[in-house]
Amino acid sequence: MPSRPRALITGVTGQDGSYLAELLLAAGYEVVGLVRPGDPGDTGAIETVSADLLEPASLRRALHDVAPDELYHLAAPTFVPASWEDPTETVAAIAGATAALLAAAVALGGGVRVWVATSSEVFGDAGESPQSERSPMRPRSPYGVAKLAAHGLVGAMRARHGLFACSGIAYNHESPRRPLYFLPRKVTRGAAAIKLGLQDELVLGDLGAVRDWCHAADVVRAAPLALAASEPGDYVLASGVGRTVGELVGAAFACVELDPERHVRIDPALIRPSEATVQVGDATRARDVLGWAPEISFEAMIAEMVSADLAELGARAG
Repeated sequence: MPSRPRALITGVTGQDGSYLAELLLAAGYEVVGLVRPGDPGDTGAIETVSADLLEPASLRRALHDVAPDELYHLAAPTFVPASWEDPTETVAAIAGATAALLAAAVALGGGVRVWVATSSEVFGDAGESPQSERSPMRPRSPYGVAKLAAHGLVGAMRARHGLFACSGIAYNHESPRRPLYFLPRKVTRGAAAIKLGLQDELVLGDLGAVRDWCHAADVVRAAPLALAASEPGDYVLASGVGRTVGELVGAAFACVELDPERHVRIDPALIRPSEATVQVGDATRARDVLGWAPEISFEAMIAEMVSADLAELGARAG
């Protein structure tokens, strides 16, 4: 009987990593999760190995020791505004770590297939919407610049060494596992807290800002599909529908049967300069090549998040 495929997931304790681990385990994979030294995160019953994104030698050693058939590199700083505070560390943790892992994959003989999670932030002021894999990439934040470097490294190592490496250009994707400092979770948490009488209002910035939102569980489904394809490639992963923050708020408050106009206050200090290009993705290539498409609707995603927040806050309130 053939052995089970072996996968190494960096960032396994994060939102995307946890969903991907569950998906691969259900498909019969042997899954190893890469975690930071001393990370207390819950990895369930899977085996773990430790390494630091800022220590390339530890990453190379982890990949050598695990010797996976497939590498899913998801670990990275994820909060875009924080990249302005220390661009040096952001670039090192994203571009430097990706370079180290790609080089280590080549050193293993090129047999490992690699998925690198990049971001729609690579497009920035692309000048066209929606964006596809062929759209101009003009990032406007250190985070976007670092992700573009990682994206470029995937293509360069693939062309130079014949490495089976793919870049997943994911747009905004959410779930109940999303940290609370991200806007969608702030909104669903706020709606739940107001419904339970735990707070009176939700303070937000620009309700007209547009994003392309998918469920994280949908986005990670594309990764093993890409690594199972006959040829490596890069893929935009998005719903293709732009929705405003106001629509997000409306969906969340509808779940708790409250009128957002009575509970949402706009703080001008939270309003950022408007973006030159609307961030909406064209996932035609992922659909045509991989057969991938989002399966969880925007409304169902928001309802799941609100329900989870109601349950968690309700349990705390006792």
